[in-house]
Amino acid sequence: MPFLRLINEAPLPVVVFGIIGVCEIYTIGLILLARRLWGPERLQRNNEIGGFKFANVGVLYAVMIAFMVIAVWQDYQDVETAVRTEAKAVRDLHHLTYAIPGNQGEAIRQPLLEYARHVKKDEWPAMANGTLGMRPADHLAHVAESILALNVETLKDLALFQEALRLVAVIQDSRSERIESANGSIPNVLWLALIGGAFILLGYPAFFGAQNMVAQIAMAAVMAALVGLVLLPAILLDFPFTGPVHISAEPFNIVAREAPPHWQATDPAEP
Repeated sequence: MPFLRLINEAPLPVVVFGIIGVCEIYTIGLILLARRLWGPERLQRNNEIGGFKFANVGVLYAVMIAFMVIAVWQDYQDVETAVRTEAKAVRDLHHLTYAIPGNQGEAIRQPLLEYARHVKKDEWPAMANGTLGMRPADHLAHVAESILALNVETLKDLALFQEALRLVAVIQDSRSERIESANGSIPNVLWLALIGGAFILLGYPAFFGAQNMVAQIAMAAVMAALVGLVLLPAILLDFPFTGPVHISAEPFNIVAREAPPHWQATDPAEP
């Protein structure tokens, strides 16, 4: 959903207070409206039967939101692992090229360095905006072409060739997983169910009546704050490269710091 990306792009305090504020205004506003229209005495007739139904609604929503939060968190961790795996494969392939004789190693090394540089400087900001940079894909294609063009004459050459193919496949697979997750992993229909369920749950207290209006509003406000706090991780983690809570390019910075001096000179690690 586009508006979820807009929420993620806002500063963290704005997101936190905005989501909780919307939940609070909605549930308290409905309570005040219901009390004004029907009065607390009439609403109290719903307390006994409505209480059981409200408990069922709460349980159903708790199961749904728990499933969503766990799924989002698991996807976020998987993407973090894919980023680290991609960076490590770039480092290992770079080191491997020094064992390949002649200009063949250099033909792999140069586009690989350009790939790592453009992933950090171009592709990361592009993923934060929900777009895709094509330059890293071009450099990675040149890496694969150079590996496939290697001359394999000895068993050592064969071992290097096989390992280089494996590493470039790891880079490609990890990059694909990273890109696919940039626009969120939860389908829109599930977001509709989650947000719609929140409005149903938060609107339910308006059907109950209590003589002490302050106590009723306080209890509803606590529930609204809790629902907002539980919604926060699902919203903030669904776009792993956007907003204040995002996956950084630090694994690629670490690879640059561990690389030989000439790589660091070509692409210094970012602070």
